[in-house]
Amino acid sequence: MPTAAAIAIVGLDIAGVSMSERNRLLRSIATTIEDYQAGTLPTPTPEHVEKWVSQFNQASQLPILSEINHVLEKTYFSKIRVRGILRGLIHHPGWTAGNPHAFWRQMNFLNMQPRGNSQRELLAIFDKRLNKECGFSINDCAQGNKFFYLDDGLFSGGRIGTDLENWIIGQAPQNAELMIAVIALHTQGHYFTDRSLKSAIARSGKNISLSWAHYIAIEDGLFKVDYSDVLRPTTPGADPAVTAYIAQLGKPQTWRTGTSVGPKQFFSSNEGREVLEQEFLKKGVEVRAMCPYLNVHQRPLGNTTMRTFGFGTLFATYRNCPNNAPLVLWAGDPWYPLLPRITN
Repeated sequence: MPTAAAIAIVGLDIAGVSMSERNRLLRSIATTIEDYQAGTLPTPTPEHVEKWVSQFNQASQLPILSEINHVLEKTYFSKIRVRGILRGLIHHPGWTAGNPHAFWRQMNFLNMQPRGNSQRELLAIFDKRLNKECGFSINDCAQGNKFFYLDDGLFSGGRIGTDLENWIIGQAPQNAELMIAVIALHTQGHYFTDRSLKSAIARSGKNISLSWAHYIAIEDGLFKVDYSDVLRPTTPGADPAVTAYIAQLGKPQTWRTGTSVGPKQFFSSNEGREVLEQEFLKKGVEVRAMCPYLNVHQRPLGNTTMRTFGFGTLFATYRNCPNNAPLVLWAGDPWYPLLPRITN
């Protein structure tokens, strides 16, 4: 049997290893998100991540750090990463057929979002990349009937759908090719948006073709819950506040079954996925109770008009964190968020 002194030394070693791993994860997460809202917010530091994770119960903090570190390395899109994606889009073989110069010369660039700066800022980056890759600006294009709509993400599809339905019915010419590109699309929102745009084209009586390009498709389909890439808890857990929140939704919830980490494998394991699902759901209900400015659609796992516990995406860019992500990532005052959200 080990002596009391030996046990104490072993305990010290374990604590030391845990602290070392904790510090490594704090540094890693801060590095991954280091350009978040650069120029607007202070650069994220290990201390910033520590302040965020310290709001969770002590036993959950290290598992949360470990899993969110793994996830953000795949779902956080830095400015450098976005630039690379836009460069790839300029040469997209399915659109340009190997001749990007001729293709983009024909393009009319739509800049029509009434709220927010995502489209304007992405077009500015795209313009620089186009100059570098093809030697001309978007202002030198518009020599054909192709029209291009660019945004960082498609979530439920509401904004893209509204923007483009109005354009199709209104300003769009009688004959046009409409091309939509996003960094990330969510499969359910894409399904409904594609259908609504095709319906608008039919109602308009115009001859408009529609094509999409995306860097990553995030599975969140109603019938793909067990194989999704978003947070979909397997149970409500034992917290009475969660039980009460779900009861007031007035609708039976669909709980994930099985052990899939999703087709994009954002999660390190089913166990890691469950840590985020359970802890973010539980704390998200708490955040809702402490942040009175949140509207009814801002659910614990992210904004949705559906009567569920939330949208559940973990996609974010250097520009902003979508409100479709869990509240614990972006909601503020008095909660301290990891990725403070800049509202329109």
